[in-house]
Amino acid sequence: MRGFPQFDLNNQIALVTGAARGLGRATALALANAGADVALGLRDLRSGEDVAAEIEALGRRALRLPMDVTDLAQVASAVDEAVARFGRIDLLVNNAGVGPENRAEDVSEQDFDLTCAVNLKGTFFVSQAVGRVMIRQGRGRIVNLSSQAGFVALPGESIYCMTKAAIAHLTKFLAVEWGKHGITVNAVAPTFIVTPGTAPALENADFKADVIERIAALHRLGQPMDVARVIVFLASSAASLITGQTILVDGGWTAR
Repeated sequence: MRGFPQFDLNNQIALVTGAARGLGRATALALANAGADVALGLRDLRSGEDVAAEIEALGRRALRLPMDVTDLAQVASAVDEAVARFGRIDLLVNNAGVGPENRAEDVSEQDFDLTCAVNLKGTFFVSQAVGRVMIRQGRGRIVNLSSQAGFVALPGESIYCMTKAAIAHLTKFLAVEWGKHGITVNAVAPTFIVTPGTAPALENADFKADVIERIAALHRLGQPMDVARVIVFLASSAASLITGQTILVDGGWTAR
């Protein structure tokens, strides 16, 4: 029998946005551990020094790139530099995201515009820039970061929920349009994960207890590597017939 699943990413080239901390950092390290060289898209170039060092300690190459996803000129320059350095991009992980919290009646225009600029506009135009490279190559993998917030309403997160729901639909669209070029496009939708971004909310004991209770199947908080493992799977040849899908990594939250 042939065609046994392969999960390694040996000699693959990955680009991860928002790679300095949290899910982005865990994803970059997991991809490197699986065999990929990793370009790190960073809003602050200084913030990725430790991640790059850990990737190199795993025997893989790392490239730190200034990449504010709201700056399209910087996006284009970062993609060009990654291709110039590595020759191609096999995998894009659109991880960069923000989520200012406020009740819907109190959301400011500034927070609305920022959330849409990073989560939606950034994801689209980074995908476009890398997608053009992948179309020329005739192959590629794109993994977007949606959220369980795209499937259920989280009070105080109206704009974040809206953008993450849109990411799930954008994933379907790009999968359909770019599939003929050998490109798969999928998304992962995590529950609350223990990261620097969620730490302030999880410091509230009542909130933390409620989150754990709502993660109905497992009753534990998610860790960044829980999400990174799924991204490695989607990047691998084992997922070659999966495209246009958003995989919930939510411990059973949305099953209730």
